[in-house]
Amino acid sequence: MKKMKSVVVAAAVGMLAACQTTPDSPPIASAGLSPTQGNKTIGEATFEQVGGKVKVVVFVQGLKPGQEHGLHIHEKGDCSSGDGMSAGGHFNPHGKPHGHPQSSERHAGDLPSLKANKRGRANVQVEVDQITVTPGPGSVVGRAVIVHASPDDYKTQPTGNAGARLACGVIKLN
Repeated sequence: MKKMKSVVVAAAVGMLAACQTTPDSPPIASAGLSPTQGNKTIGEATFEQVGGKVKVVVFVQGLKPGQEHGLHIHEKGDCSSGDGMSAGGHFNPHGKPHGHPQSSERHAGDLPSLKANKRGRANVQVEVDQITVTPGPGSVVGRAVIVHASPDDYKTQPTGNAGARLACGVIKLN
């Protein structure tokens, strides 16, 4: 009887486990940011698909204290050149002009600028549209994240006049 009771309990546990569903984890991608030649800027960027938007979280250190720095997704996942130029221009699959991240008229790769604190560290957390972590024309996987030396003016075409590239990282699916 004791053995039968154990079998019934084990079967019940097995059936309950089979009935439970676990939601699929949202797709996540990330990029480790390494300094370009002559710079010391490092960091990490993550991209998490949240419905029709992507939650972007970026942490960077080694910036000039108190300064603002442009932040963009660039079209090529290539950080092999010493100056970061191998990453190409801003990611722009929809053929729009460069603009403010809150505007619908912007490159998909236009992100909010980073504002360094007195220790040269900065972070940004934002949800953006026009990009995805999932496959498709707006996918950021296989692209690059670039931290620039100067603030983005959100006007100058096509770069925002954000200056030299301080750090570069290739976005990879986790």
